[in-house]
Amino acid sequence: MMNRGFTLIELIVVIIIVGILASVGMTQYTKVVEKGRAAEARLVLGSLRSAEIANFFENGAYAAVANLGVSAPTACATTHYFSYVCDTGTGTCTANRCASGGKTPNTATYNKTLSVAGVWGGSTGY
Repeated sequence: MMNRGFTLIELIVVIIIVGILASVGMTQYTKVVEKGRAAEARLVLGSLRSAEIANFFENGAYAAVANLGVSAPTACATTHYFSYVCDTGTGTCTANRCASGGKTPNTATYNKTLSVAGVWGGSTGY
């Protein structure tokens, strides 16, 4: 009579393979999530850039975030993953990744910048 089951070694090998696949999948998942959060910064920075250009044409100067009429927090808030600041001398706006309030990034904190000329910059990150 033949036993129709798996040996302990076969089960251990399968568990190890599933564990390796899960760890690779989780790493990729966290990268995708952080890229999605960085999309917030690109969207808000684009709005801030448009507002800075409009403000410059109306008033002849660039303005701070609070004076642009764009919903962009200047400090870390529960509603956003970034805080925003605009340089009133150059009009360049920066999004700084928040690291508090349960919004810790999967990598080191980073920032994104967008000038009124449309040039992107910032530190290494997403």
